[in-house]
Amino acid sequence: MADKPDVYPVEVAGLKRDLRLFEVAPGVRIAILNILGDTEFVQAVARELAKKLKDHGDTVLVTAEAKSIPLIYALSVETGLPYVVLRKSYKPYMGEALSTETLSITTGEPQTLYLDEKDRELVKGKPVVLVDDVISTGSTLQGMHLMMDKAGAEVVQQVAVFTEGDRAKWHDIVALGHLPVFTDEDS
Repeated sequence: MADKPDVYPVEVAGLKRDLRLFEVAPGVRIAILNILGDTEFVQAVARELAKKLKDHGDTVLVTAEAKSIPLIYALSVETGLPYVVLRKSYKPYMGEALSTETLSITTGEPQTLYLDEKDRELVKGKPVVLVDDVISTGSTLQGMHLMMDKAGAEVVQQVAVFTEGDRAKWHDIVALGHLPVFTDEDS
């Protein structure tokens, strides 16, 4: 029988989950939140995040592809707000899409985010709320900010299920919990 993988237990929105620990650099591990397929969890955290959203009028929710898509959809259902997904690859049907580059902590590779031409008008001149599952290094968040600047939108709030790492760094993020970064020195 195989050893049980190292996990970090969390409780959020009344639900408990064991998050698998994943090495992102030598001696550094993070707890991986993968909400894809976990409908119960997605709906519960969307309900909780919806309670924390400020009313900014004609607001649009914005996230980056891919793991946050079920979260932003559920949050849209809870709030009645429209949403936009920044894509990680360009498709011809996207027309004159805007693009910006970011670096992913999970892949360690640069990624380009694209805003579909049809969604440019949806966010232009509007207040937007940036949504993510976990905000760790802030690189995806930074990419989303850059994109909203290019699109002429105003970021009015940032929400996530969890922040990760240096808690003080994320004082302006509305989150349901915080995840530590695990190092060999912690053992």
